[in-house]
Amino acid sequence: MATELLEKMKSLVRDQDTCVLATVSDGHPHCSLMVYAADEACAEIYMVTPRTTSKYRNLMNNPHVSLLIDTRGEHPGRMRPEVKALTVTGEFRLIDEREKRLSVEARLTAAHPYLKDFMTHEDTEVFLVKVTSFLLLEGLSDAYFEAL
Repeated sequence: MATELLEKMKSLVRDQDTCVLATVSDGHPHCSLMVYAADEACAEIYMVTPRTTSKYRNLMNNPHVSLLIDTRGEHPGRMRPEVKALTVTGEFRLIDEREKRLSVEARLTAAHPYLKDFMTHEDTEVFLVKVTSFLLLEGLSDAYFEAL
């Protein structure tokens, strides 16, 4: 059963491409709407941001993050109780290896072609979130946790 639930969680990561990234600065939360791509195993989630943003400063000061990935766009109005929400907990990491960065950039560009020019700016950082756990909420009360 745990394997089936973990696959359901990973499927949600693969099926969506937008998340809310939550960071912290001086004990205060900061949320950012982000596009992303994930590796095959959904163990790493890739994003890009300018280094001049609050979120980037927060990430550099505190690498612990939370992501919210959900299906609310697929369930308007009365179907709202059918929404699935996945909280992903993880750790921010810079991508130092040139080959890995090129691979991640290619993955992001494949998922979001409009990012290609954005990623070429010198103040832009491509980074990953190393996933440590998933918490899936289905509907109003069914919750499932998986640590990686």
